[in-house]
Amino acid sequence: MRYLIVVFSFLLMSCTSNKSEEKKESSEKPQEEFQMYEASEMATLMEQMYVHNAQLRDKIIKNDSLGSLPDYFSKITKASMTKGKERDDFFNEKAKVFIKAQTEIYASENTKQSFNSMVDACISCHEVKCGGPIERIKTLYIK
Repeated sequence: MRYLIVVFSFLLMSCTSNKSEEKKESSEKPQEEFQMYEASEMATLMEQMYVHNAQLRDKIIKNDSLGSLPDYFSKITKASMTKGKERDDFFNEKAKVFIKAQTEIYASENTKQSFNSMVDACISCHEVKCGGPIERIKTLYIK
């Protein structure tokens, strides 16, 4: 029984001493200010393009009128990039391919094939530049 009391006391003291050490460590560290994420022009534009293409996908599936290509798609060649990313020759070339593929959807007889080609164009750039959204982009494919 004494042994149990000694072990329990030892555990209690070790927990108490760790808490006081944690308090000392945390009070010595300067508090970092929380910074809200602010999307770049490019990130915002790509989100708009995704939403538009999700709606366009639904129109193609329902065989509805597609309307016309929104003007803001052309901003892909000028929008400021996300911090740490750069607009290089690869990106500029892929942007041209994407705009051409996106435009083709509105002029094509086979909108489903043209739409899926546009999705391919998105993925071919994102495989090199920014892989994060690839799985989300793939959800746009029309089967």
